Parts: sequence; C-alpha cells; structure tokens
Amino acid sequence: MAFRRLRGRLSPGEFAAAVRKSARDIGEQVSCDARYIGRVEAGEIRCPNYAYERVFLHMFPGYTLIDMGFAPREAVRGRAARKRGAYGGDEAPWETPMRGAPARDAHDRTETRIQPDEESDVLRRAFMTGGPAAIATTSLGMTLGARPASAAPGRAGEAEASAVEEAVRQIRLLDDRHGADGLYPRAGNSLRAAYELLDVGAQRQSVTDRLHTGAGELAISVGWLAHDSGRLADARSHYAEALATSRVSGDPGLEAHAFCNAAFLARDSDRPREAVRAAQAGQQAAKQVASARLQSLLALREAGGWSGLGDRSGCEEALGRAQTLFARGPSDADPEWMTFFGEAELAGLEAQCWSALGDWDRAARCARRAVAMQPPHFVRNTALFTAELAGDLAGQGEPEEAAVQGNRALDLLDTVRSSRIRGMLIAAGQRLAPYRREAAVRVFLKRL
Repeated sequence: MAFRRLRGRLSPGEFAAAVRKSARDIGEQVSCDARYIGRVEAGEIRCPNYAYERVFLHMFPGYTLIDMGFAPREAVRGRAARKRGAYGGDEAPWETPMRGAPARDAHDRTETRIQPDEESDVLRRAFMTGGPAAIATTSLGMTLGARPASAAPGRAGEAEASAVEEAVRQIRLLDDRHGADGLYPRAGNSLRAAYELLDVGAQRQSVTDRLHTGAGELAISVGWLAHDSGRLADARSHYAEALATSRVSGDPGLEAHAFCNAAFLARDSDRPREAVRAAQAGQQAAKQVASARLQSLLALREAGGWSGLGDRSGCEEALGRAQTLFARGPSDADPEWMTFFGEAELAGLEAQCWSALGDWDRAARCARRAVAMQPPHFVRNTALFTAELAGDLAGQGEPEEAAVQGNRALDLLDTVRSSRIRGMLIAAGQRLAPYRREAAVRVFLKRL
C-alpha cells in the first residue's frame, strides 16, 4: 500500500510518534498510535478525519490523500456511505472540528467507554448482538452491530475472532490512559467470552488459530490488569492460562509474551529467581519471532530478576544485551502489543534495576529520562515512572525534589487508577519519613 511506503524504515510506533509531532507543529491534536497506523495500512480506514488529513498533508508536501493510498472523501461520504447509516461511514459527522476549536481524534475522546469514530464501520461489522462475543464487547462499553448473516449458528466466524482481537486493543488503550483498577472487573467478562468461543468451535481452522491467539493475548491483557491493580494471584493464573493456550496453538509469539509478563509478575511478587527463569524461557520462544525489540524487553525482564537477587554482574550483563538488541531498531516482526516499548520504557526498566540494587544515582538518572521521553498519551506510564523517580530521589537523599515528583505522580492519579503505582508512592513516602519536618515533604506525606 502507498501509505506503507511512506512509513519507510520506521516502525509503526515510531511513525505514529512522527505523526503526533507533526500535528503539534501545525497546532493539531491527534493521539496517533501504532494501532491506528496498522489499520490505515490494512485498508480498514478508507479516509482519515480532517485533523489527520491536515497532518498527513503537512508531513508529505505535494501528496494528495489519493497519492497516500486513501479513497476519495466523496466516495466514502457519498450515497453508498449514507446507506450505511449515521455511524457507518469511515468518518463520523462529528469528527469535523468546529471552526476555531482544536481537532480531536478517537483517542482524545476516550473516557471510560469507546465512542464511535472514523473506524466505527469496521468495529460495527466485528461485533454481534448476542452470545459470548456480545459479552466481550459490551463489557468494555463498545458499539455493537449486527451479527453477520454468513456466520454459522453456534460456530465462531471471522466476526467473532475480530471481536476478541478488538477487545484486546481496547483494553490496552484504556489501560494506557486510565490504569487497571477500574478495568479489571469488567475485562474478565471479555476473557470468559473468548474462551467460550473456543469451546464452541470455529467454522475454519484459520478462525480457530485467530481465536487461540486472541484469547491468549486477552488472558495476558486481563492478567496485566490484575497485576497492576494488585491482584497478583489472579495475574499469575491468567498468565498461566495464556501460556497453556500458546502451547496448544503452537504460537511462539504468544508464548514469549506470556513468559515476559510472568517474569515481570515474579519480580514484583518477590520471586526473583523465577523471574530470571521465565525471562530466559521467553527468550528461547522469541527466537522464532525474529524481533530484536522483543528479545530486548525479555533481557530487561531477566535483568530485573538478577537485580532482585542482588546479582549486580548478572544484571549488568542482561542490561547490556537489552541495550544492544534495542539499538538494532524496530522491525515488521515486532508484535503489536509492544507499542509501549520505546526509549522511555527502556530507561524506566533500567531505573527499576538500579533501584533494586540500591544504586540510587543511576536509578534517578534513568527514571528522569523515562519521564522526560514518555509519549504524552501513555498517561499511566508517565505516572509510573514519576513515582519511580520520586522513590529514587528519596533514596538518593534529595527529599525536596522527591516530594515534588511524588506530588506530580499523585496529580496524575486523579485520572489513573493503579494500585501498583500507589504502592510505589507509599514506598517513596516511607523513605521520606525521616525528612517530614521539611515543608514539601510534609505536604506530600499528608496528600499520600
């Protein structure tokens, strides 16, 4: 596709970052991410909304939307589009910003439910009105459409597989913005629905394969919500479920993802040796994926385990591998779920390693980079690494700045619900307790 050629050697995540930067340059506001770029390249978005149009035309002077591979707007918004109904077009009427008002895209409108947007025609075709797939979508407040007439009664088809995949994307999007605490209870319904679809069976093997991968990724996503909301036993169960699903389906990418999250959970559960073993097992599975970025993240998970064991040399060796692999750059083999893994995440996970080893100077430097480089739409991660920085500064003996960063993290928790981040701030508060006579520290501890 023409749009894919425009991306060149950039990964979808890096290209999305370039889109956001270009938007800021011309005063637009879009929250483009790798998933949006993937849908454009897949042809699911036939024509962008007006905000994205202005950004793309700014990025590629001399090109028209048709040159970029999009359909003419009149073809999308003409008679055929009107027949699909108010929500059926590639761009909903309310996508056009009012004169003088900042443009908004679908991500900007995300609150606790997903609003119809320019991709709603695709989503509506994916969602059904009854059965397990409806549970998967309504549990996240998504728009429902009609069950395709071609779907065999009682058997899962393409639409059901798409519904499971979309549930995974929506969970990740909401978690990036709002944290896990409010999402976990509802997301469990989606997971149960996905496994019910597997039990019912599918019309074709290709659908079965998609359902296995989708259900496994959904189990990991729900497991992460459990992890981030402090339900560690639930998270362990969900990750084990995902690992079993990966083995049944023979999916090495899913297996590597399950081990990656299991290693992170083991570190946070004070089982560092298990974290090392899980990360190493994930690296073995990831050899079949050919993604240097995936191997880099798994090496960071291993480093986290070594740091928990107090093994500085093992940690430094794993960190060195992670940085070398990361420097190889992105590739088309990078899994979709890794859109969060950029330089900010690399620095943040390194900070956590140095913190566990008690090297507060290095930890604070890395955490500061993680906060500074964090993309603005990853609100939860901004809160996470700000809390990390507060704790590292407290350990470093910089109580005033630690309190400032702690208060910034608390401000972000007005919109982010994460028991894990609150726990990090409580730990920072404990380190600051000896400095409670200082005014800034006293304010932070009172708020905490």
